[in-house]
Amino acid sequence: MRAMRAPARGFTLVELIVALVLMAGMAAVLFGSLSLAARSWDGGEAKALQTSDMRSTQTYLREQLSAEFPQRLWKAVEMPLLFAGERDEIRYAAVLPARVAEGGIYHFRLAVVRAGEKSQLVQERAIPDLTALQEPEFRDAERSVLADDIAELRIAYFGRDPAAADVDRPTWRDRWDDKQRLPLLVRIDVKPAKGAAWPTLVVEPRPGPEAGCLAWDPAQNRCARAG
Repeated sequence: MRAMRAPARGFTLVELIVALVLMAGMAAVLFGSLSLAARSWDGGEAKALQTSDMRSTQTYLREQLSAEFPQRLWKAVEMPLLFAGERDEIRYAAVLPARVAEGGIYHFRLAVVRAGEKSQLVQERAIPDLTALQEPEFRDAERSVLADDIAELRIAYFGRDPAAADVDRPTWRDRWDDKQRLPLLVRIDVKPAKGAAWPTLVVEPRPGPEAGCLAWDPAQNRCARAG
């Protein structure tokens, strides 16, 4: 007997449509999973980069402010220190690391400035003119960006009033007006536009209010003659 061959049976239109729908659903689920994984990866990288920037910036500021140099304007009235503290910025003299440019003592300004639609934590630097009659400005200063997308910079200073004696109790304040003494401590709080605030940075400037003086008047608690 001859073997009878069964006729080949193809897919019906309904079966083909169901298969296509299932494949489309699986592709959508797979694409969503990949997109979620990519966003999670990008978010993790951004957070890691932000944390790295925060740590490196805080380390740099701690090292520099703790070595703040009590530089004075020799020809200005009362020979004031090159130090000024406000709630949202600080100006000081410090040594620039030798790995940056040529090193040496510079006049620095730390503040948050607008850059288009974003705000940046920047540090400006200029070579101090010690023969100036007043504190120099930062019109043509070089600028370094320490961190991007910063919403707020808040600085506080721990010390005594300019006319206070050493036995008086120091307090925290939003500005520093004493041109003859440095604050005992400087506290810096940085709040990014997104994410958690940075850990509070507390730095003790280099002690030595008599630095740069040839004669110190203990009665007036100020420099009598600079050198």
